[in-house]
Amino acid sequence: MPETGLVHAEQTLEHLQKIGAHNTETLRTAADRLFAAIQADGLVFTAGAGHSLAGVMESFYRAGGLAAVRPLYHPDLLPLHGAVASTKTERRSGLAEEVLAGAGFRGGTDALVVFSNSGVNPYPVELAKLARAAGSAVVAITSPAASAEAPKRAGTTLAQEAGIVLDTLVRGGDASYPAAAPVTAPLSSMANAFLWNMLLVRMYDLAAAAGVDLPVWRSSNTVGGDEANAANLAHYGGRVPGLR
Repeated sequence: MPETGLVHAEQTLEHLQKIGAHNTETLRTAADRLFAAIQADGLVFTAGAGHSLAGVMESFYRAGGLAAVRPLYHPDLLPLHGAVASTKTERRSGLAEEVLAGAGFRGGTDALVVFSNSGVNPYPVELAKLARAAGSAVVAITSPAASAEAPKRAGTTLAQEAGIVLDTLVRGGDASYPAAAPVTAPLSSMANAFLWNMLLVRMYDLAAAAGVDLPVWRSSNTVGGDEANAANLAHYGGRVPGLR
């Protein structure tokens, strides 16, 4: 009988493959819109709350990552600054408007990517509403299935408010093991990182086809890495405070 850890690993890989196949066309659309923002010298704002901030961290200033990223962040949304408080914060209406305004979001020029597994709390939902109302592309990386099971604290969901939805196919509650009645091994963080990487791959191919370089980071722990990153720092540093 196969060791249960190996079985779960195989099931997780199968899940990621399903995500890729399920989102093929939507990934193409999302990459087109994000690449258009970059070509217009806009920024790709990334947002999340709680453990969805792991997706934001993955998107920002990392080797092989997109340089044109402005992470949206409020310390009260991070569980490390107070776990229960972070849950209460993402349920607070009005915070999204405060965060977007403080970050200098430019409607129409900039794009927004929101990570949220359930996608039902006011913070992610209001971010999507505000950005779309401003004329920007909004990509949600979320699970409509999880949204369907969750209380609608914002009256609607991220999936309903975003223009483009990348479905993580993660069940409500996030856990994946044991399969019959899951209580552990959450999947959303891996699904978020996987879909973000798929967007990077598609944007790279779009840039190559257009004969331009996609602005990406090199590892600062490689020879020449700091020098290669200097142009990105010079170009985006003034608009992305976290780079300074």
